[in-house]
Amino acid sequence: MKMSSILTVLVMSAGLATAAEKTMMHCFAYTPIETATDADWKAFYAATDALPKNIPAIKMVWAGKLRGPLATFTVDPEARKKLVAGEKDVASTKTNRVVRSYGACFAMEGGPDALKAYTAAPYHKVWMAAYEKVRVAGTTTYDILAQ
Repeated sequence: MKMSSILTVLVMSAGLATAAEKTMMHCFAYTPIETATDADWKAFYAATDALPKNIPAIKMVWAGKLRGPLATFTVDPEARKKLVAGEKDVASTKTNRVVRSYGACFAMEGGPDALKAYTAAPYHKVWMAAYEKVRVAGTTTYDILAQ
């Protein structure tokens, strides 16, 4: 009787430990710098592949060209205020189209708090130095929380 009770407690506690883990996928799409060299790209991919070894919160990474480009549109700040306020006539608004054709995703443990560990890690600066050589400033970023 005792052995089955102990086994039941172990199985239940293992399930609870798994349920308590928070995982997240941190993803971003970016526009490449047209003048980035092959060496720049190789350095970026090497630095990206090294993220899980250097930042414990990151468990796996994916990076590469998107299957299809993403287009984002922005409006000037004044027009945005008007749109948010509900104004309908902003036809003279200046817009900007940005095409993102590359992306990356990082599987992270620790949920949203993992982002703090990621950005605070010393290796983040090393990775950013490589990343800045292949992308136009600005990204389209999103995080997916595990259910």
